[in-house]
Amino acid sequence: MKQRLEFEAEDRQRIIQEYVPGCQITLAHIIASPDPILYEKLGLDPRLDYERAAIGVTTVTPSETAIILADVAIKASGITLGFLDRFSGALIITGTVSEVEEATRAVLRYSKEALGYTVCEITKT
Repeated sequence: MKQRLEFEAEDRQRIIQEYVPGCQITLAHIIASPDPILYEKLGLDPRLDYERAAIGVTTVTPSETAIILADVAIKASGITLGFLDRFSGALIITGTVSEVEEATRAVLRYSKEALGYTVCEITKT
């Protein structure tokens, strides 16, 4: 019986999965003229002019880079920082469509040129 248990243990494979940051922007999406309920559900300031407003959503790895990208976005245009999570790499910004577009372009440009990250295309809804 001892040999049988050793044989069964030899047949098993142990798989170890690890999260390895890829130095990349994985999502850069702009929501133009979002429904007011979206602001409320995200905990964002609902007093914005919904007709001209936009929400920008970006995710980055390593996640701490979101801190730097928030600074870049704020300095690039008149956006408001909606949410920043240094643990997940999520960055949410709000402003007019043109402000959010300019800030998102600046974030992608900085990530690619200064940090050497792989960046995705901007998507919009």
